[in-house]
Amino acid sequence: MTSEPFLATPQRRRTCWHALFTLVVLVAVVWLARRHWAVLETGAVRLAVADRGWLLVAAAATLVTWPCSALAQQGAVPLRLPPGRLVSGQFAASAANHVLPAGLGAGAVNLRFLIRCGMPIAAAATAIAVKGTAGAILRGALIAVLLFAAGPGLLHLPHVSGGVLIIGCAVVAGTIVLLSGPLWPRCRRALAAAWAYIVAVHARPARAAALWGGSLAFVTLHCAVLIAVTRAVALPLPPARVALLYLAASTAAALLPTPGGLGSLDAVLVLALAAAGAPATAAASAVLGYRLLTVWLPLIPGLIVLAVLVRRGAL
Repeated sequence: MTSEPFLATPQRRRTCWHALFTLVVLVAVVWLARRHWAVLETGAVRLAVADRGWLLVAAAATLVTWPCSALAQQGAVPLRLPPGRLVSGQFAASAANHVLPAGLGAGAVNLRFLIRCGMPIAAAATAIAVKGTAGAILRGALIAVLLFAAGPGLLHLPHVSGGVLIIGCAVVAGTIVLLSGPLWPRCRRALAAAWAYIVAVHARPARAAALWGGSLAFVTLHCAVLIAVTRAVALPLPPARVALLYLAASTAAALLPTPGGLGSLDAVLVLALAAAGAPATAAASAVLGYRLLTVWLPLIPGLIVLAVLVRRGAL
């Protein structure tokens, strides 16, 4: 009877530290919002009188993101999933992702959905990891393509000191030593199982095409949403630069465990657009419009769909 609380203590500590870090990030964002409230207010006013045609284009692109996410998830699973429940599950997962930090909401919803569809928990977790890895690879590939096509001056990387490089190399070396020690047999078995699963998925061309095509479409559509909003508010930046800034900012914001990147992505993206030459008010209104379409408007309907799926036993 006394062992369960003892075993749960490390997880509770991690959860507490995770929640504390999230709170610190959100407090910092609120402080920045109060400090630059005039810019945010002007950006909101500018968004209210934005071009309705471009906003409709952005809304249409947002609606297609969830079927694309469902297509990518189907591509990561060998068995056939029910299409209607799959799309509904992705819509609900996106809402849950804006409630829990660092992608935990979407991961939990997708894991529960795949288990309900008859997959073992290990295979379901691997399928979610495969989908996430494909998205990360494509995001990095798009950044590389945009940098190569537009030249190195399109994105200004921050200067990294020698001390930071030394610390980074030490962390990598320590990780390699740790994994090559007692943990290596377990890691090798896990990697072997994951590789076998990936091979099984890619042995079916239709599944591989769905995985990579859906992941590519999902990332591209999010770039298209922000580009359309920047057109609506007359933000003077070329689409390729907006797409690159979004990809870089969303990748950096993913390192901060706030719910759905709330606060972290907003701040990083506004700073990135402003640093690229956009007026502060236009950058703020573009980010506000992007978040309104992708987060705030779908949030309540997504949570309702989540509740319905749970009530019906689909999750």
